[in-house]
Formats: sequence, structure tokens, C-alpha cells
Amino acid sequence: MESAHLERVQVTCIATLTALAVAAALYWLAPVMVPFVLAAFIAMVLSHLVNLVSTRLRLPTALALALVAIAAVVVIGLLAGLVSRSAIELGQDAGAYRARLTELQDDAIAMLGRAGLGIDALLPSSATVAGWISSATNALGGLLSQSVLVLIFVLFLLGGRSRRAPVAGVWRDIESSVQGYVAAKLFTSSLTGLLVGIALWALGIDLAFLFGLFAFLLNFIPNVGSLVATLLPLPIVLVTPDVTGVTAILAFAIPGAIQFGIGSVLEPRLMGSSLDLHPAVILMALIFWGMLWGFVGMLLATPLTAVLKIVLERNELTAPVGDLLAGRFHGRAAS
Repeated sequence: MESAHLERVQVTCIATLTALAVAAALYWLAPVMVPFVLAAFIAMVLSHLVNLVSTRLRLPTALALALVAIAAVVVIGLLAGLVSRSAIELGQDAGAYRARLTELQDDAIAMLGRAGLGIDALLPSSATVAGWISSATNALGGLLSQSVLVLIFVLFLLGGRSRRAPVAGVWRDIESSVQGYVAAKLFTSSLTGLLVGIALWALGIDLAFLFGLFAFLLNFIPNVGSLVATLLPLPIVLVTPDVTGVTAILAFAIPGAIQFGIGSVLEPRLMGSSLDLHPAVILMALIFWGMLWGFVGMLLATPLTAVLKIVLERNELTAPVGDLLAGRFHGRAAS
């Protein structure tokens, strides 16, 4: 009995040290692992598209792969052009934004001063707000520049896939789960980004389609992403000189309604329980992968955790941990 307890303690210690070592390796190898893992998930989804093009158009797999690659390059080019044009517009309108922000700050300081509250030092300067927006745009530009390396990985993964034996076992379960999630999320995120961009453009908000692109990307981050995407346009809305109070409210309310409608009604119907992860586990995964790999880690947190859960469930020793990730706290004990 005592030896069995000692063995369990040893296994737990070894597993903990192994997990810490793997986490350190993932952090250190992030420049290589991030584009590769992102490419692996994209390849899972595009493999079906390649097969569809090959079957419907009766083309060789290599030619279908080339057509999909050309389409991907075109999409990346369009997105890069959108970011570049938005950055130029931001630079051209920076003077008007600073003047409007200074006016808003002066009004706020005067009003609070009359109330006996002197918080002018706490208010962000125009340069600070412009820096926030510029940092977000630069981060998106960096993500798009990395997409070239991701595309190269995707092409190699898809090219090698056609010569690989049919998938089976745990890999088949991973593909089935992740493909369903990523395909559904890609559809709902695209719809969200398009509707948000059109809504902000109709309201006359600057950089409307850039915020639509942010909404598309941030929608891949569960719970937190939709809130950030809804609030992200507000600094531009507030410092745009011609925006009225009603327009400012609509610029917040309409994207929020779009996020809520798609996230709460459409998305659950499309996804069902494809990943089978507990909400608390998803939140912890966002924090963990965000610490390791930053913004891209948060994008991949949910499918990566789903892959980990599937692998753990296939081993008898680690199956209880897999059940814990799914929120089945007493499932094994009851059986």
C-alpha cells in the first residue's frame, strides 16, 4: 500500500516536471512553433477545401493545392492592403484626432474641476491614445507578415498529406473535433467581421473595415475577444470630430448586438459540443497560452486544449485529467 502511494507520488512529480519542461520549451521555441502550429490547424481545414476542389473540378491534387494556395495569397494581399491603407489614413487624420481629444480633455477637466475633482493627470494624452491605436495596427501588420511563413508551412503540410496513409485512431479524433470547430469558427468570425465593418462604415466611422478585421480575428478568442472587439473602435469614435452622441452609441450598440447574436445564437448551433471543454478550462487555457505565445496563443488556446484533452483521454493513466478538462468531475468514479 505504501509502495503504491509512493509510486503515485513519483509519477505525479515526474508528470509535473515534464509539463514545466514542455512549457519552457514551447516558450523558447515560440518563433518557430507558433507559425507551425497555426499552419497545422489551417492545413486541417484547407485539406477539405483541396479535396473539394479536386473532386468537383476533377483536377489532380497538386493542381487543386496550387489553386487554393493562389487564393490564400490573394486573401493575404487584400488584408495587407487594408492594413496599409488604414495606417496611412490614421497618419493623415492624426492631427484632427489630437485636436478633438484635447478638446474633450479640456471639457472633462473643466467639468471635474467645478466638481472639485482634479484628475487631469490621470487622463490619457492624445499621443497615448494614438500610440494605442498604432500599436494595435502594428501588431496586426506583424501578424500578416508572419502569414507568409505560415503559408509555406501550410503548403508543405498539405503537399505531404496527399502521400500519407489514411488517418486513424487518436489523430482521426483530433481532426474531426478541430476541423468542425475551426470551420464553424471561421464562418462565424467572417460573418461577424463583415457585419461589424459594414455597420461601422454605414455610421461613417473611420477605419471601419480595419475594425471589422479586428472583430474577425478577436472572435477566435472565446468570451474576451468579442468584448474587446466591441470596445476597440470607441477611441476613434470619440476623437472623430463629426461623430454625434447617437452615432457613438450606435457604434457601440450595433457591433455588440452582432457579437451577441452570432456568439449566443448562431455559433452554438453550428458547433454544438464539438470540443467538449469546460468554460473554466477555456478561460484558463486563454491565460496559459496567452502567456506562452501572446496573441496567437490566445487564438489557438481552445483548439490546442481540445487536442490535449483528446490525447489525455486515450491513455488510461491520464484519462481522469481529460475528463477534468471536459468538466466530467465524477464521470469515471461513477462508472
